[in-house]
Amino acid sequence: MRAVSRREIAVKLALMAAGGIVLPSPLAAQAAPRPGQRPDERPDEFSTEELIDDGHRFFGTISRGLAEVVEAATRRWGRPNGYILGQEASGAFVGGLRYGEGTMYTRNAGDLHVFWQGPSLGFDAGADGDRTMMLVYNLPATRAIYRRYGGVDGSAYLVGGFGMTALIDNKVVVVPIRSGVGARLGLNVSYLKFTPKPTWNPF
Repeated sequence: MRAVSRREIAVKLALMAAGGIVLPSPLAAQAAPRPGQRPDERPDEFSTEELIDDGHRFFGTISRGLAEVVEAATRRWGRPNGYILGQEASGAFVGGLRYGEGTMYTRNAGDLHVFWQGPSLGFDAGADGDRTMMLVYNLPATRAIYRRYGGVDGSAYLVGGFGMTALIDNKVVVVPIRSGVGARLGLNVSYLKFTPKPTWNPF
């Protein structure tokens, strides 16, 4: 999977904020269900080892500390039955907005391209892009991801340079894992809204 550059996602953020202009996505071609997969069935679970291996490949040289965060999530919420790999851009000065896109992977129910939007809090001015991995728990079907998830009290962790915050809606739990500045911002996100298409509106 080709990583989306910080410049590309920053440009998309600016265009979305200017009026919701849609650009072709380099990840979209990978989002279609594969033969034999049914998007309406409940996805099977992933092991901790699979998640850590894919996370190391995705984050590359900055992946130190990822295993501790994934293991902490597993101890609290069990084994996820989906995960999202993508990139996001945030623009903030104490308070700001966060936009992202990526692909949600499942074992047996197909892969799905997703976009997300939401407010962020932090002390970094300007805009930046970060790679993000999100663990998804209790997902009844792939398209059930398209909803708004609110923060869970007491679920924020910062371990080894990675941040983790839990978001929930109707028993489906989404756990974004971010690195660096994205980690610190991620600890303060009050909610994220997932959509099948990009939109400038985070509410």
